[in-house]
Amino acid sequence: MTEATVGFISLGCPKALVDSERILTQLRLDGYRISDSYEDAEVVIVNTCGFIDSARAESLEAIGEALSENGRVIVTGCMGVDAELIRKIHPQVLSVSGPQQYEQVVSAVHLHAPRTGKHDPFVDLVPPQGIKLTPRHYAYLKISEGCNHKCSFCIIPSMRGKLVSRDAGDIMKEAEGLVRSGVKELLVISQDTSAYGVDLKYKTGFWNGKPVKSDLYHLCEALGSLGVWVRLHYVYPYPHVDDIIPLMTEGKILPYLDVPFQHGSTRILKQMRRPAATENTLEHIQRWRQICPDITIRSTFIVGFPGETDEDFELLLDFLDEAQLDRVGCFQYSPVQGASANDLPDPVPEEVKEERWHRFMQAQADISEQKLADKVGKVMQVLIDEIDNNDYVARSAADAPEIDGNVFVSSDRSLAAGDIVTVKIDSAAEYDLWGTVVNQ
Repeated sequence: MTEATVGFISLGCPKALVDSERILTQLRLDGYRISDSYEDAEVVIVNTCGFIDSARAESLEAIGEALSENGRVIVTGCMGVDAELIRKIHPQVLSVSGPQQYEQVVSAVHLHAPRTGKHDPFVDLVPPQGIKLTPRHYAYLKISEGCNHKCSFCIIPSMRGKLVSRDAGDIMKEAEGLVRSGVKELLVISQDTSAYGVDLKYKTGFWNGKPVKSDLYHLCEALGSLGVWVRLHYVYPYPHVDDIIPLMTEGKILPYLDVPFQHGSTRILKQMRRPAATENTLEHIQRWRQICPDITIRSTFIVGFPGETDEDFELLLDFLDEAQLDRVGCFQYSPVQGASANDLPDPVPEEVKEERWHRFMQAQADISEQKLADKVGKVMQVLIDEIDNNDYVARSAADAPEIDGNVFVSSDRSLAAGDIVTVKIDSAAEYDLWGTVVNQ
């Protein structure tokens, strides 16, 4: 019996990664095999990213490479909403669909790579948690799709639609299944995690016969009962976020918030049409730290937004200095086709963007270096991610995978990926820590 084989390329953010996992899980349920090479695949799926122009260029390049190496390509994902452009550049593609259009992708695979032979679900088993593209010990948990905001630099709502929250009971069933399969860390993601449940009017769901209200606080409380690390991403600084900080102090969820502040100038934030643009975010940060002194705050910023003056940039640096954030990413503004910010006056020259980016990153590197130096001599728990001979790469509660730093661990005893161990921090650099396992 010959089985159809599918190759897969997943680009973009963790939200797109979850989409990829869902597609792969359905294909495995349908009896397809997944290949890690172009040569063995009868068709290749490219899950694209279309958030900024550089991501679109990467997506188009990936499609071109797949066509060159395999010749039979199905395109999906955020850039799929611009099917006309994709077909203009790559007319050979077999199918184009947008984000979350799982059925169209699977149907295209059935059409262009039909299975030959009978699929036996008792032989072609799929793990209960589905196909995961992350290591076994952590997983992304998507709690909603889409976004109700209209930020001037972003086209995500036009690609993924308005906010659609998942039922709290369904989320908890998925989370419980992941934990049962060996997951030690759940990374909660969405476009706007703070808005979870607004569209559902915070209706009550049910998990194991118990009611769970569909709002962020009660969802976090329920996730915190599973006994694993729970990390929150993409949290806007609305007032009700203050309510979940005590859950961190109590150890129910990790003392970690990923909050995309984007800028420190109120004028620029209004130009960006950011939600909570008029909120005093420094007051929020101070209040969070008063409630939970160990909290780690990560954020992202944009420099060189249209109209950003020297004064605006200095306000951003002042904000960075006062906020003393733990983890920070920064992007140079890049026009995105379809974003209203493209029409704003006074674009910032590329060389100015570059200079501001370097100044910003150096300022944050100095802050990060001092914050990590303060951790030397302290004892903390870490989650082992990778093993290279007897060297271990781990993360603390302050570190999300792939975007934050690492803790490089020495140990006299053998450790495995997914182990949570206690280490004493021996040394620090700008972004990483080094420590030794404390034998208990």
